[in-house]
Amino acid sequence: MIQIRKFSILPRVPERIKALERIASNLWWAWNPEAISLFRRLDENLFSATNHNAIKMLGLVDQDRLDQLVDDSGFLSHLDNVTQALDDYMSASTWFKEEHGDRTDMKVAYFSAEFGLHESLPIYSGGLGVLAGDHLKAASDLGIPLVGVGLLYQQGYFRQYLNADGWQQEHYPQNDFYTMVCEIERDGSGEEVKVSIEYPGRTVVARVWKVQVGRVPLYLLDANIPENSPEDRQITAQLYGGDQDMRVRQELLLGVGGLRAVRALGIEPSVCHMNEGHSAFLSIEKIATAMEKHKIDFDTASKTVASGCVFTTHTPVEAGNDMFPPYLVDTYMAPFYKRLGIDREKFMGLGRQHPEDKGEPFCMTVLALRLANHANGVSKLHGQVSRRMWKKIWPDVPEGDVPISSITNGIHVKSVLSAEMSQLYDRYLGVDWGDRPGDHSIWQRVEQIPDAELWRIHERRKERLVAFARRRMKRQLGVRNAPASEIQMADSILDPDALTIGFARRFATYKRGTLIFRDLDRLAKIVNDPNRPVQFIFAGKAHPRDNGGKELIAHIVHVSRRDEFRRRIVFLEDYDLNVARYLVQGVDVWLNNPRRPLEASGTSGMKGPTNGNLNMSVLDGWWVEGFAHDNGWAIGGGEEYSDLNYQDEVESRAMYELLEKEVAPLYYGRQADGLPRGWIHYMKRSMMTVCPTFNTNRMVQEYTERFYIDAHDGFVDLTKGDLSTGREYAQWLRRVEQEWKNVAVEDVTTLGDDHVKVGGDLRVMARIKLGSLQPSDVNVELYHGDLDAAGQISSPNTVAMSGNGSGDGGVFSFEGSIPCQASGQHGYAVRVLPQNPHLDRLEPGLIRWG
Repeated sequence: MIQIRKFSILPRVPERIKALERIASNLWWAWNPEAISLFRRLDENLFSATNHNAIKMLGLVDQDRLDQLVDDSGFLSHLDNVTQALDDYMSASTWFKEEHGDRTDMKVAYFSAEFGLHESLPIYSGGLGVLAGDHLKAASDLGIPLVGVGLLYQQGYFRQYLNADGWQQEHYPQNDFYTMVCEIERDGSGEEVKVSIEYPGRTVVARVWKVQVGRVPLYLLDANIPENSPEDRQITAQLYGGDQDMRVRQELLLGVGGLRAVRALGIEPSVCHMNEGHSAFLSIEKIATAMEKHKIDFDTASKTVASGCVFTTHTPVEAGNDMFPPYLVDTYMAPFYKRLGIDREKFMGLGRQHPEDKGEPFCMTVLALRLANHANGVSKLHGQVSRRMWKKIWPDVPEGDVPISSITNGIHVKSVLSAEMSQLYDRYLGVDWGDRPGDHSIWQRVEQIPDAELWRIHERRKERLVAFARRRMKRQLGVRNAPASEIQMADSILDPDALTIGFARRFATYKRGTLIFRDLDRLAKIVNDPNRPVQFIFAGKAHPRDNGGKELIAHIVHVSRRDEFRRRIVFLEDYDLNVARYLVQGVDVWLNNPRRPLEASGTSGMKGPTNGNLNMSVLDGWWVEGFAHDNGWAIGGGEEYSDLNYQDEVESRAMYELLEKEVAPLYYGRQADGLPRGWIHYMKRSMMTVCPTFNTNRMVQEYTERFYIDAHDGFVDLTKGDLSTGREYAQWLRRVEQEWKNVAVEDVTTLGDDHVKVGGDLRVMARIKLGSLQPSDVNVELYHGDLDAAGQISSPNTVAMSGNGSGDGGVFSFEGSIPCQASGQHGYAVRVLPQNPHLDRLEPGLIRWG
C-alpha cells in the first residue's frame, strides 16, 4: 500500500493585500455588504464558482490577479475600509459589556448538531441549523461571552438533484476543510487539540477545528482521523445520516466530546445551552466530572449542574424527538452508571416521562428537561404545545404551570438583507440601525422612506431573482440531459412584473408543500389571469428517508411541466442559504401553510419583511404573534382540525380566496404614477411590525437576561468555595423529597361570606400538615381565577399564603386573601410547593393540592 504524506498549499498573497486572508478567515464578512463586495471585486466569477467561499477563492485566484491588485488604488482603498470596519467591530464596546460587564467570569457554551452560518460551510440541513448560526452571529454582535460547539461533517448534508421524473436524488460531496473557513485548534506546543470518548470496547478520538464568527468562536469536532477505525471515522461523515446506533454515537460525541473539547481549550462554561436534545448527554458528563472533582454524590451534582443548563426544544411532535431503545442506551452509556454511582433503572428514568415504566424508550428531550433548570419553546404557541406534550414529567402540575416557557425565534437581519436595502436603511433609519435592530423607534422611520425609492429597489431585486431562477433552471435541465428546446424555454420562465410567491423550506409532509395544487383548474385561472397573473417559486429538500416529502416535490415538478403552468411555477433544486437569499430578497409574498400547530416557529417567514416582503401564512408558529392585519395575510383563523382532509380543503380554498380577492388586487392596484401605494403601505407595515421583534438580537438578549445570567449566577452560587451551598441545597432537597409523602392539606376554610363584592377580598385559611418540614421549607399558595364551562380555572393567578403561629403536631395554619376585581364565577384551590432560594422551577412530583 502506498503511504501518502499530506501537505498543504497556501496562496501567496502579496503583503500589501494580506488583510484579505484575515477578513476571509472570519465569517463576519458574510454579513457585511462591503466585505462581500470586496470579494466579488477580487474575482466575481470565481466567487460564484466557489459557492462564495472566500478562503477557497483566495487559493484559486490567479497569481497575476493578486499581483495586479497591489497597484489598484481603488481596490486598496476598498480593502483598507473593510479592514478598518472589521477592526472597529472586533474592538467596539458591546451591549453585554455595557449592561452586564460585571459578569467577567460568565461563559456560555452553545451546543447544536448543526450550524447554518453560510453556504460555503455546508454543515446544516434547515431551520434548526440556520437558527443556531444566527444565534452565534447575534451573540457576536451583542458581545455575549459565548462559544459554539458542534460537529464537523465530512460530507455535511446532502446535495439535491432531481431525476427526469422529478424524484429527489442525493449525493454527498466531500468537504475539504482545508479550503474552508476552518482552522485546526492547536495547543501551546503546536500539537492538535484532541479529545477522547469511551465507546464500547474502544476509545474514539476527535480533533477540534475552529470557525471564527465575528467575536464568537465555533468549535467543531472531527472524528475522521487515522486514530479511529474506519467505522468510527464515519461518526462525523453525514449530518443526520445512518441508523439509530449512529445517531447515539454522534450525540455522545457532540455532548460528551463537545464538553471535553471546550475544557481542553481552557474554557469552563458556567452555562451550557442545548439547542434541541441532540447534545443532552453533556449534562451526564458534567455531573460525572463534578462528582469526581468535588467528591459529591449524584443528587448534589445533578442539582448543581441543572442550575447552569438551558434547553431549547424545537419539535412539536413526540415522534420528532430522539428516542432510543434501552439496549442501545446500555451499549453506550453503561460506563456512566458506575461513574454516577446510580443503578441502571435510575439512569433510564432520567430519559423517561414515567421513570418506573421499563417499556418506555429513553428520550433525549426528557433527559434535557430533567437536567436543565431553564427550558423553552421557540414561539408562544410552541411553548403551549410543549407544556402539553411534556406535562407528564410533572404529575399533578396544571399544564399552564409546567416549567417550559417560550422565547420566540428571530433571524439575523444583516445575513438576509440585500445590499440595496441595507443602503436604504442607512439613509432613512440612520447608520446605527444595524446595531439596534430591536429598537422599535428606529423602525418607525420606515414611514420616511419614499414609496418610489422602496419600490424601485424591490423591482430590481425581483428582476435579479428571475434572472437567477432562469440560470438555475437551465443548469438543472442541462444536468438531466433535457432536450435543447426545453433548456432554451427556461429563458422565458417567470415574469419580473408578475406577483411572485415563494415557498421554500424542508419538505416534510406536515408543511403541505402542495396545498396550493388542490384545485388545479382554479389555480390555472389565478396564475394565467391576463390582468393579474401570479407565479410561484418552490425550493426545498426532503429527508433522504422521507418518501412522503419526496412525493410532494415530484408532484410540484409534474404540475410545473403542464402547459398552463410551465412559465408560472418553478422548482429550484438544491436549496441552500444562497438560494434562500435570492428568494427572500426578491419575492413579493412568502407562503407558509403548515398543519397547525406543528410549525414550532418558522423563521423563513421572518426574513422577507426585512426586504419589504409580505407573509401569507397559517396562524401557526411565529405568525400568531407577527400578524397585524395590514402587514400580510392569515390563512384561516387559527383553527385545528381532527379531519385532516377537510382541513386541507378548507384552507386551500381560503388561499385561493385570498389570492383572488385580496392579494392580487392589492398588488395590481396602481396609482397614476404606476406605484401600488396600497401594497407599499403593507410592505412598510410588515417592516415596522416584524423587523424590530423577530430578530436574533432581541432573541439572544432575551436568552441572556432571562436564562443565561440567572443560570450563571445560580451555578456560581452553588459551586463557590467547597460547594458547601450546593451540598446544603442537595441535602435540603433530599430531605424534602423523603418527607413529601407526609405533606397534606388538612382542611381549607373560607373566612367570611363566599359571595364577595367587586373590590373586596376573599379571605382563606388552610391547615397544612408538613410532617418534619417547617413553614420556611414550603410555599403555600392560593391558586385562583375565572371558571370555564367545565368548572376549571382557565387563567390562573396565585397568591402566597403566610404562616400563622407555631405548628401543632406538624400541622400549621396559613392565611391569604384573593383580590376580587371582576364579577362572575371564580374558583380557587390551595397548593403546597417546596421553597428554597436555589429552587428555580417546579420539581417533578413535589406538589400537593387541597
